[in-house]
Amino acid sequence: MKNINRNILLPALMLCLIITVLLVFRNRPLDITGTRYLPPQGKVYSTRKNWPMFRCSQNLNGTAEGSLPDELNLKWKFKTEDSVKSSPVVFDGIVYFGSLDTYIYAVDLQNGSKLWSFKTDDEIEASPCVVNDTVFIGSADSFIYALDAKDGKLKWKYETDNKILGSANWTISPDGKNTWIIFGSYDNKLHCVDSKTGTPIWAYETSSYINGAPAISNGKAVTGGCDAVIHVVSVKDGKSLVQIDAGAYIAGSSAIENGRVYAGNYANTLICADIETGQTVWQYAESESPYFATPAISDDILVTGSRDHNVYCHDKKTGKLIWKFKTLDEVNSSPVICGDKVIAGSDDGRLYMINIENGKKIWSFEIGESITSSPAIASSMVLIGSDDGSVYAFGQK
Repeated sequence: MKNINRNILLPALMLCLIITVLLVFRNRPLDITGTRYLPPQGKVYSTRKNWPMFRCSQNLNGTAEGSLPDELNLKWKFKTEDSVKSSPVVFDGIVYFGSLDTYIYAVDLQNGSKLWSFKTDDEIEASPCVVNDTVFIGSADSFIYALDAKDGKLKWKYETDNKILGSANWTISPDGKNTWIIFGSYDNKLHCVDSKTGTPIWAYETSSYINGAPAISNGKAVTGGCDAVIHVVSVKDGKSLVQIDAGAYIAGSSAIENGRVYAGNYANTLICADIETGQTVWQYAESESPYFATPAISDDILVTGSRDHNVYCHDKKTGKLIWKFKTLDEVNSSPVICGDKVIAGSDDGRLYMINIENGKKIWSFEIGESITSSPAIASSMVLIGSDDGSVYAFGQK
């Protein structure tokens, strides 16, 4: 044994180690990247090329990787037959979104050409969620649809007892073998169904409508409702874990990070609460109008919009106001953080780029009609819907 050549032994040991790692990960379920690896609980999944769901990641943090130039050019726009309040998503070079004209669309990211469309029986405000080559999206016809991402063919649909206006989210089942889809409905329930079959797994009942999307992290689904409660629900079985008094109803969605939830309510108050204890950490109540937008969270800051026409930037830990940026109308579109910039739409018909350090305008583009759709950022392009019935794509000049 003493005479064994180290030049032979070390490569052999390395080979054994590689084989062991491959065996450990071989049977892991697919995540949305198509690789056999799931991010550790609490880690946010995002890439520079994909924005696969509303607010990009499961915790709805609204943060994009990469950077943007100081000026953007309109690359293309795609016209539908009615307002686009649905927020676009991007996966594998395809942009997906819904329209009030009742159709779900897929268009090419680079040129805006139509790839397919699928008709539902009512308006679509929800944003799609793309998981494992399937597009999941709710409609006001009370169904959530599972469509093949490549050709738009229906895989299954699941009916609730009322309209679905909020976006779906996804999680891995406790046994690690399946992907579950979780979404809210105006039937006052948070639903969980199997992604392959649409078979119901569980349903959690609240006392009023659920308009927004649930945020998911560390085995918990968090959703605000029109019952003025932030519900923290076990992903495993749909049981209530914590109920947080929100003070007024929450029409939009919440963002979660490191055990805290961030949400704005209709009593003009921005809230940060601990999802383990249910205790309020801080409140900011100086907005003059309600909040509908979902906060974006990154590093030590939080950025959100208010119906008092302002985009606000706060210290995430304390709620202290850092800056506010004035638009000419309500900000119902949820801002997105990308590097040193904030992208935000307003009902004044403009898309804004704001300096994240000082809240000063860098660039804007006038669409002319209200923007309630929220931005998506992928491959250094910005996508946004408008009430003029179009989706706009902006890129480097």
